[in-house]
Amino acid sequence: MEKRILSERSKVNRRGALKVAGAGLTGLSAARALPAAAKAVTGALRADRLRVEWRESPVGIDSLQPRFTWEPMARDQRARGLAQSASRVLIARSRAALDAGRGEVWDSGRIAGAHPAAQPPAPLMLEPHRDYHWCVEISDQTGRSCGRSAPAHFVTGLLAADQWQAEWIAATPDRPRGSHSRGSDRSPARPPEPLPIFRRAFDLPGRPRRAILSIAALGHGDVTVNGTPVTRAMLNPGWTDYRHTILYTSHDITALLARGANAIGVMLGNGMYNVERVPGRYVKFVDSFGQPKLIARLDMELADGSLRTIVSDHEWQTREGPIRYSNVYGGEDVDGRLEIPGWDRPGAPGAGWRAPLGVGGPGGTLRAQGIPGIEVQRTIAPIRVTPLGNGRIVYDFGENCSARPRAVLHGPAGSRVRLRPGEALDPDGGVSQRSFNASPKNETRFEYILAGRGAETFQPRFIHQGFRYLEAELLPLEGGGQAPRIERIEIDFVHAGLTQVGSFDSSEQLFVATHHLIDQALRSNMASVLTDCPHREKLGWLEQTHLNAPTILYNRDAAALYEKMAIDIADAQQPDGMVPGIAPEYVAFLDKDGGDTIWRNSPEWGVAAVLSPWAAYRAYGDRTVLERAYPAMVRYMAYLAGRAVDGVIDFGMGDWYDLGPKPPGESQLTSRALAGTACWYESLRALARIARLTGRPMADAARWTAQADAVRNAFNRRFFRADRASYDTGSQCALAMPLALGMVPAGRERAVLDNLVAAVRANGNGVTAGDVGFRYVIDALTTYRRDDVIDAMMRVTDRPGYGQQLQNGATALAEAWDANPTKSLNHFMLGHGEGWLYGALAGIRIDFAAARPERIVLIAPRPVGATRAAAARHRSVLGEVASRWRNDGGGLLLEAVIPPGPGGTVIVPTTAPEHVTASGKPVKGVVVPGGLEVVLGSGRYQFEALV
Repeated sequence: MEKRILSERSKVNRRGALKVAGAGLTGLSAARALPAAAKAVTGALRADRLRVEWRESPVGIDSLQPRFTWEPMARDQRARGLAQSASRVLIARSRAALDAGRGEVWDSGRIAGAHPAAQPPAPLMLEPHRDYHWCVEISDQTGRSCGRSAPAHFVTGLLAADQWQAEWIAATPDRPRGSHSRGSDRSPARPPEPLPIFRRAFDLPGRPRRAILSIAALGHGDVTVNGTPVTRAMLNPGWTDYRHTILYTSHDITALLARGANAIGVMLGNGMYNVERVPGRYVKFVDSFGQPKLIARLDMELADGSLRTIVSDHEWQTREGPIRYSNVYGGEDVDGRLEIPGWDRPGAPGAGWRAPLGVGGPGGTLRAQGIPGIEVQRTIAPIRVTPLGNGRIVYDFGENCSARPRAVLHGPAGSRVRLRPGEALDPDGGVSQRSFNASPKNETRFEYILAGRGAETFQPRFIHQGFRYLEAELLPLEGGGQAPRIERIEIDFVHAGLTQVGSFDSSEQLFVATHHLIDQALRSNMASVLTDCPHREKLGWLEQTHLNAPTILYNRDAAALYEKMAIDIADAQQPDGMVPGIAPEYVAFLDKDGGDTIWRNSPEWGVAAVLSPWAAYRAYGDRTVLERAYPAMVRYMAYLAGRAVDGVIDFGMGDWYDLGPKPPGESQLTSRALAGTACWYESLRALARIARLTGRPMADAARWTAQADAVRNAFNRRFFRADRASYDTGSQCALAMPLALGMVPAGRERAVLDNLVAAVRANGNGVTAGDVGFRYVIDALTTYRRDDVIDAMMRVTDRPGYGQQLQNGATALAEAWDANPTKSLNHFMLGHGEGWLYGALAGIRIDFAAARPERIVLIAPRPVGATRAAAARHRSVLGEVASRWRNDGGGLLLEAVIPPGPGGTVIVPTTAPEHVTASGKPVKGVVVPGGLEVVLGSGRYQFEALV
């Protein structure tokens, strides 16, 4: 392990420090004291990873002022002290014009600055469904041009509502909503309705020069052209509150069209758009925005330059498809006998087709889907197959993940195969669905009726589910006969294609396993929202978007997703400013009298309106998300102020799922008022900074600061026990939140910290804080450099925690610390330890809200305990940030990577700052707690130190 982490070329010198072959160090400010390196060559950078609205070569940009970003990279990986000093963006209508240096759509001119981004100051004259070519020319720190980047391109979507010129079409009219109201419908179950399929045939005189299709298919749509899928993504478009926002996807289908006959095919699914109760099937809630429907527009430029447009209208055809039941919770049933070979290809459609109905849409604004779709990430074969008798077989796939099964089946027409997913097994070896809140009379399953056509492949289309096990039931025809058989069965691990930008490794295998445990749960819950679990609820619970922001943002490029979630929050916000616990709010958790329950209205969840966009800004440095979300932030802060009594708010869930004497649920060990009020204070402090960053009047920032100070004073009056330097009940959560947030009266911090450490030690180094509190336990102990305590907590295996879950065979993080099998076994809400692994143990931190530019990138590892080595990498918007250290017992070697830009700060951990060296030569810096601080320019560095 250690040899994988650090170079074997290191060796211990006579003083016990590690000596590494390599060039001297150079950098900015304090770095000038380091040994000099070769001067960077002229034009030392190149622009890479060109993106528009966070996407590479995107199709479907609907902004007239899109954001352009890139990553400055060193041409010579040995170079140091590099930075972008200016940039110039060119956008052209053709590649030839761009190659000639003509930016007829936009020429930004010279933009001074190191941040690798640009945005037009005024709307561009963009046309819908057209491709554009662009590049960026950057200058390095000497002011010399680095030349133009390789060209990139983007394709616009539809830029205004009136450009659609299409109508919503459906197979059946919408049902009257009746008592349906945000998931509260309790109407009787009724038989399922089959899902419709649609086709549109057309002829072309030849292959077009360009063909762009934009479509919103609700709830979801699988789209093909001449039988070929237009995308690898599934479950498009993403989930929203369709009354406010409807996402559409755009696709360049030029290569799929041909001269002569062509056809577009669309198979519709229900998704979250239409959730209905069906006998015998599990459902979390019941609600419908309407029956499945679609709206589409296809624009084609033909070879002669003429244009042709096809829109959704009465010229399309529709009929029932083979999917007889589909529910985001209950599963999916397919009748293979009803499949129509070639239905989405050119040719005669056959009997049974009819014109669709023109219907109304659900009311939301159509917006381009800027987030990555859900795709197959990995295919997994079973590791164990267990026959149970009577046609039942259990397949164990070895890991709990969000997946869709895929089976190759043989059998006579009319025979059936049922697949029941589950995270655990019953005592008899069958699949248990207790963690889904399902039961044999109210289950989730996938069912296929065979057509008797030889090998038949069955895979559900419009649902993904969290599970490890599948129980197959092979059912012959009623009255007897041959049962079907399974030739092969696999599962596809599916999740949103958020690019992986982080990695962690360590000599401590328990920590590596913990990282994978948390990451498995995160990936399983990456959809078009960040779900709580991939089975029982699949809802966008908001607390994890800010409390677990380090877990998410270290590992994944989630900039676009965080912007989309901010829109979801604004759409869900109530007229009085209240932000519900989930967004989109598909179900309102109300009591029998129609009032809000703790699950609907809890401040630790609602403050995501402020703290989630704030986390995104700190990670990516783009103020757009703050500017868009600011009105919702202000309204929510006003709502909380209106609910406060004597400066304290007392409602909601508090420290959800803390580890108390009762089964997990609402806070047991800490007053809910403490958690809610502390989160309110944190939000006010953040909002004051956001007001300044977004150019609001100075009075705004002053107002939020004054409110925060008043809340802090009220908090301490209510909860601080001065005589014993404690808060509230003295729980881990109660002590950690004020410490982490800077609420403790001056001079008393150390005493409160001692009590927090004692609270952890008294529990055998085990955690008792829950979903809310554990984040602040990590933050408080990190802030006060008690990494030894976190290290001990992360190693515990004899009581509930990460280690015990791993010891008991977990492959994804569970909802409850004790991995209670009646709760979800795939939940990332307790994954706060990931922030410590990356940010403290390995020691990389990115914060665009840092007080000084050179602190945006901070590398400050903290070797602790028995860990001998750790490493982390993160691909930030500036470029790669990496830390890798190894402790041989007598000396420490630290390798650090800082991307081109404003430089960075490295704190070399050492007990002897005067003996820190680079290539055997002394390094000067500033002595700080824990080590020697050195400010550097970009580059790769190696330090040796005594520890």
